[in-house]
Parts: sequence; structure tokens; C-alpha cells
Amino acid sequence: MIFIAVRFTVHADRADEWLDLVADFTAATRAEPGNLFFDWSRSVEDPNQFVLLEAFADEDAGAVHVQSDHFKAGLEAMADMIASTPEIINVEIPDAQGWGAMAELSPKRPA
Repeated sequence: MIFIAVRFTVHADRADEWLDLVADFTAATRAEPGNLFFDWSRSVEDPNQFVLLEAFADEDAGAVHVQSDHFKAGLEAMADMIASTPEIINVEIPDAQGWGAMAELSPKRPA
């Protein structure tokens, strides 16, 4: 599995538009056969900062993603909104297939 975390800092006057801007890019990426997850979060400490957690089944799936038209269009649209170069962590995790259960914590009552 290829696991990627990207931290984006967006111009303050555009931050409330960010998730709408990336909505089509997000939907298209989630529809890719090799995508395992593609999830956005907004910082509770800095409302201009967003984190993207994404994973792909393997290196080939990641390559298909970065070569896609929606990837290129997404980067083009984001470039006008970011305040700084995004920070990234990109690692390969052998034998992983996505999220697993956390061993140290379980709910005390059912959902």
C-alpha cells in the first residue's frame, strides 16, 4: 500500500472554499480502482490548514492517479488557493490493505 499524507495551508480568504474546490477531484480519485481512501480534515488549531490522507493499493495505482486528468486539473485549481508549498509524507507499507482496527482502544458501548 502507498500511504500519503499532505498538509495544505490555504490563503485565509479562500479557506472556506477549499473543500468545495477539491470536491470533484476527491470524487474522481475515490472512483479510481486502486484508491483505498482519500479523506480530508481541517485543522482545529488553524482553520486555513487542511490535511489529506490517501492510500493506493500499490505503486501502479499511485502512478495511474498522478497521471490522471483530474489530478492535473486538481493541482492547477489548488495552486491559486495555497499560501505555501504543501508538505507531504509518502511511504510504502508492505502487506497493508488500508485501515485496520486499533488494538489499544475499543468502544465501551455499542454505536
